[in-house]
Amino acid sequence: MSIESAYIWMDGEFVPFADAKVHVLSHSLHYGLGVFEGIRSYEQVGGGGGVFKLDEHLRRLKDSAKMCQMDVEYSLEELREACLETLAKNDFSSAYIRPLVYLGMGGMGLGARTNPVHTSIIVWKWGAYLGDEGISNGIRVATSSFTRHHVNANLQRAKITGHYVNSIMARYEANDNGYDEAIMLDHSGYVAEGTGENLFIMRDGIVKTPPIVNILGGITRKTAIQILEKQGLNVQETTFGRDALYVADEIFMTGTAAEITPIREVDRREVGPPGPVTKRVQQTYMDGVRGKVDWMKPFITTY
Repeated sequence: MSIESAYIWMDGEFVPFADAKVHVLSHSLHYGLGVFEGIRSYEQVGGGGGVFKLDEHLRRLKDSAKMCQMDVEYSLEELREACLETLAKNDFSSAYIRPLVYLGMGGMGLGARTNPVHTSIIVWKWGAYLGDEGISNGIRVATSSFTRHHVNANLQRAKITGHYVNSIMARYEANDNGYDEAIMLDHSGYVAEGTGENLFIMRDGIVKTPPIVNILGGITRKTAIQILEKQGLNVQETTFGRDALYVADEIFMTGTAAEITPIREVDRREVGPPGPVTKRVQQTYMDGVRGKVDWMKPFITTY
């Protein structure tokens, strides 16, 4: 996978990829205070590109910055236009989009408050986050020894760069032990989410997903719930332990990067190949983001 593109949008200007640089004394590089989004555009069935739920992602970016007391000088409308222009400038009809807000060089130390706030938008080609094989046949996951952040330890609704050290450690651990991904428990021992994905399980026709308390309220999670409910399934947002994973009929993960990824094994307990519910959700989602599902078309911003 190459993350290169021709241009990156930085503070209102297009900068050639090789020249898109920040100073080593940038505050966010040292202390992890920055916010970001992960967004996808897809080639549309009628031609051209379309970004799925662009405004929802940008609103969350602005909300994250507000919670972190970072003043973003660009409006949602300006950020939307910048995303679309960056895609067009790089001639991408299908891409991953990464808006990033970070603190630049200025004061150092935890109390620095006057550093400039920078905004960048990067786009690149990115296939299946957990691999084409995982999308088709499911992935193997393990419960992590790393606990998800306590609800009062961080701003859980914000997508903050520094939060992801917790996820990186869990992902490293899972990969080093031969698994594709990790499942993280919360401080009470209940299932929380993956390192960068939300989680759904199904047993006896009832679908469950952890509530938005100490997890990020995923935009793809919300879409999956809409799909499931339109297919007549009962979705419960409730807590459950890891033992529920071991006896689930189907399990899948959701995320903008991960899309809809089935799970075929948890902690060496077999779940099995992707089941009928997972396949229907996956197919509807992948059709919908490409403009093939009528009720999902309003979520697509074309360019």
